[in-house]
Amino acid sequence: MATIRLARPDDAAALRAIYAPFVETTATSFEWAVPSEAEFGQRITRTLPKYPWLVFDVDGTVAGYAYATSHRQRTAYDWSVESSVYLAPTFHRRGIGQALYTSLLALLTLQGFRNVYAGITLPNPASEAFHQAFGFEPIGLYRDIGYKFGAWHSVAWFQLSLPNARTGEISPPRSLADVLRQPAGQEALQAGLSKLKFINP
Repeated sequence: MATIRLARPDDAAALRAIYAPFVETTATSFEWAVPSEAEFGQRITRTLPKYPWLVFDVDGTVAGYAYATSHRQRTAYDWSVESSVYLAPTFHRRGIGQALYTSLLALLTLQGFRNVYAGITLPNPASEAFHQAFGFEPIGLYRDIGYKFGAWHSVAWFQLSLPNARTGEISPPRSLADVLRQPAGQEALQAGLSKLKFINP
């Protein structure tokens, strides 16, 4: 059975296993060392409950995850977030990335966030196409901003304006816990399941 749920600290080992190859073999992540399992658990705890951290669970196996974090620390940025998604290799091309992002964006909209940003290390045409399919638009390029594996890497930035960006009402974003107490929040959490193609590895 497939479900989308909130991450838990005890997911740390599974999430770390998915993330590790991106650190060890690619410049997708600018981290040079894979964080420990304990650090991963702390990241989950720090992210929740202000921002969603979602896990795609297939019969107890974590197939992928997506989360949002703050865009910047100063108060005026509170309505903007950054997003990330990572999948286990055996679960690619099954609609799981689309499922996670569909639920993530639905929850962020209900919380009252206005802008979502994604930084993509170049070249990565698959990630660019993935984000553009959700309506993200390219807004800029940080040239040679990161040094890893003996080379400089550029990062392209993409922005998605959520439906809230087109309203005149301004109020602080709601907590994730508050949103999930409502039926609409639970519906948003599972909204991505309609994007599934097939899930068997």
